[in-house]
Amino acid sequence: MSTSKMTVSDRYFSDSNMTLLRKVMSVISIVLFMSSVMLVAVKGFNWGLDFTGGVVAEVQLSDQVTKDALKTELDAAFQQDVQVVGMAEQDRWTIRYSQLTEASQTSLVDALASVSDQVKVLNSSVVGPQVGQDMVDQGGLAVLVCFLMIMLYLSVRFEWRLALGALAAIIYDVTIIFGLFALTQFEFNLTVLAAVLAILGYSLNDSIIIADRVREMLRGNPNGDTDNLLNESVKATFSRTMVTSGTTLLTVSALWLLGGAALQGFAIALVVGIASGTWSSISVGITLPKLLGLQPCHYQVKPVDELEDSRP
Repeated sequence: MSTSKMTVSDRYFSDSNMTLLRKVMSVISIVLFMSSVMLVAVKGFNWGLDFTGGVVAEVQLSDQVTKDALKTELDAAFQQDVQVVGMAEQDRWTIRYSQLTEASQTSLVDALASVSDQVKVLNSSVVGPQVGQDMVDQGGLAVLVCFLMIMLYLSVRFEWRLALGALAAIIYDVTIIFGLFALTQFEFNLTVLAAVLAILGYSLNDSIIIADRVREMLRGNPNGDTDNLLNESVKATFSRTMVTSGTTLLTVSALWLLGGAALQGFAIALVVGIASGTWSSISVGITLPKLLGLQPCHYQVKPVDELEDSRP
């Protein structure tokens, strides 16, 4: 019985099937990457008030007010898409809207009075457009610094082919998240940016695990076939990757379902980023180095006499 099971397993996870699977995944990854780039270029992002500036107010209304009725009235009064988020207390709401234009100078209290006989503004704050622009600049700088530090780390740890594969996988993951938010036009705010930075670290960790195994396989098999060694590396790390990604996805999915509208964008970005990080570490992280000519000889230690002869 065990022999039969091993035979079936070997047949489905043979080197030829694994090589074909990696190639198919790579083609799909290229299509998804190009589609995401086009979506970002054509549709752009639905920037949140953290970046564009606007008003955030916490109000207390009567218990009979519903979210749909409140949003409909505020959208009509302010002539824009007003964000209405319910709080733990049934009668409290968080309202977000951009700065009022000349065409709509209705005050918040007047708009709320039409749907509730009890209106109390608990607190209100205004984010100016200059502050929003500063946040855009600082957020972009944070992502850029992360990329530079990752490039420095990878260049020290791996030979340039494996390092470039891991870096490409990270760029792929971030681009997929950007493409999703451009497609769905979910609000892109500071919490989403925080999720993107978290995914940078998660994707890097996933890529390094497989790249480390690839390096060990190349060092231990100087005469081995590169494709077969890459396949063996994927098999050796597959169970660990699935367990880690699966448990993380369960936690983040619970945050998505139970965290409410305020954390929806953050949770969506994490779910997509974790799934994409697992995918890209195989489809991009080790396939690209193979296309760049990765061979076992690149990780063989040269004899001391060869090193001395190579010195000027």
